Amino acid sequence: MISLTDSQKIGMGLTGFGVFFLFFGMILFFDKALLAIGNILFVAGLSFAIGLERTFRFFFQKHKMKATGFFLGGIFVVLLGWPVIGMVLEIYGFFLLFRGFFPVVVGFIRRVPILGSILNLPGLSSFVDKVGESNSMV
Repeated sequence: MISLTDSQKIGMGLTGFGVFFLFFGMILFFDKALLAIGNILFVAGLSFAIGLERTFRFFFQKHKMKATGFFLGGIFVVLLGWPVIGMVLEIYGFFLLFRGFFPVVVGFIRRVPILGSILNLPGLSSFVDKVGESNSMV
């Protein structure tokens, strides 16, 4: 069992609520208030979960500056009131930032009984293999 500190528990909760508000904001036709709340909660939760210094180091690595620019720029555009454009920028930045984690996620999902068999379907398998490849973070 993994032992979490109180701040990590708070961070996981804030991150979960942030993802919920982002999803709910997109479902409700890109409601800018819900998306702004979701963005703020997600970033705050990430900071609580892994710590301020590690969050800063993660986002501001030299090879991730383009991805960070898109992600944080998307958050800024959503806060300015352009939710569709901001979310497109944000999603692109998110995939650039977290693409190193995708092979781990795909490997984990493939070991889940029902989801693993779905990912091995003929049409989906090649797409999942391409997403699950470990690309360099260039």
